[in-house]
Amino acid sequence: MNESHAPFDAATPAPTARPVHEVVDLVDPQTQRFFGDPPATLEEARRAVAADDVEAVRRLFGSFALVTRDGEAVRMARSLDRPLRYFLAKEASGPLLVVAERIDEIRAELERRGHLDQFHPSYTRMVPAHHVLTLRLIGCPDPNPTHRRFFAPPRGVMPPDLDLIGEHYVGALAETVDGWLAAQPDDEPIGVAFSGGIDSGAVLLATYHGLLRSGRKPSRLKAFVLDAGGGEDARQAREFLRRLDLEMLLETIEVEPQAIDPLAAVELIEDYKPLDVECAAVGAALLGEIRRRDPAWRLMIDGDGGDENLKDYPIEENPELTIRSVVGNSMLYQEGWGVEAVKHSLTYSGGLSRGCVRTWAPARRFGFTGFSPFTMPQVIEVAEAIPFDELTRGDHEALYALKGEVVRRGVAHHFGVDMPIFPKRRFQHGVGAGERLSVPPALLRRHFDEVHRPR
Repeated sequence: MNESHAPFDAATPAPTARPVHEVVDLVDPQTQRFFGDPPATLEEARRAVAADDVEAVRRLFGSFALVTRDGEAVRMARSLDRPLRYFLAKEASGPLLVVAERIDEIRAELERRGHLDQFHPSYTRMVPAHHVLTLRLIGCPDPNPTHRRFFAPPRGVMPPDLDLIGEHYVGALAETVDGWLAAQPDDEPIGVAFSGGIDSGAVLLATYHGLLRSGRKPSRLKAFVLDAGGGEDARQAREFLRRLDLEMLLETIEVEPQAIDPLAAVELIEDYKPLDVECAAVGAALLGEIRRRDPAWRLMIDGDGGDENLKDYPIEENPELTIRSVVGNSMLYQEGWGVEAVKHSLTYSGGLSRGCVRTWAPARRFGFTGFSPFTMPQVIEVAEAIPFDELTRGDHEALYALKGEVVRRGVAHHFGVDMPIFPKRRFQHGVGAGERLSVPPALLRRHFDEVHRPR
């Protein structure tokens, strides 16, 4: 635990007219990871956030959840792939700000300090991705935080040329994966959470060819596919690799259906949205079994964020959405409706900014260091430049077919292979879990409330 205090301490008493402000930062600095040539240091990243230098924060390449302090001003920022939460409590001497990645960590810290009576999970706040949040600790009444966007990619600026779009999109993916690989030990094994779908397939190929280009051994790479009993993903993954003569990479992770536990996933991700709960339940089963088989495995890479980037979700399943809202709102699937919108959740943020816990939390629980290249700004920037409106002209099916075409063409250009494209299927729906994932949404919400009920 790292604690940063006001300029006054026991040796230098604070003036009685000014309250003491305390900031408790519970984020482990060892989890702040920066890539690039050269990578930013943690000190450089913190200075950029503290100065509210949005251009410098935008240039950070990595996975970070940063908290800085300058007098009464506290500034926080995070990457899209991980959460960062805060809670403002009251003490007789002044406000107390507790910052952590998890709700239960905030609760435990408040309980340790005798402030559990102030806690409720809905009072926690999520720092929205892609923004520097500034909170001023001035006591009652508490001011609202302010947000300055550090990532605002231009939209729809590329020509409607699918070959060119694929070249740039997969090129950004490959460059991002190469940057991540360069920061890893040369001999450490790498696992890909694999289904044979478009996103995990592109990530696997980018990683495999990145290892080849850099002279590293591709034998250190494994494509882990989960099978809870006759799942379609296992067959699809095998066929994907067979067509590319890469079957030697496949490792099927077989588990009993009972290993997939949605209610445990609610506790794990501290959320109750059904699709995120299902994804986390499946991810936890996969990573838990890998960990059981190999206590030392650390690196995992996945395709989370690929659907969001290329807007590949069934619009018909969400009554709040139209194709116009999907293609007309910047990073809607990554950020939700935006921090200034009425629909923006203060407790959870929105879009993948909220849903990132579905992959982050299982990886943390089982001691893996995860990486989702599709969540990095370098890749999202290319995705946002795609002229979705011009390419789809209000046609849902054209939008859904776009991802396969873009990625297939980009993979052919960069890696020289004809990547198989199978019909879309969500990660959690291809493992064969059957009824284990059929939990009513109301039960998920009720379980969340029970877990966080004051004791």
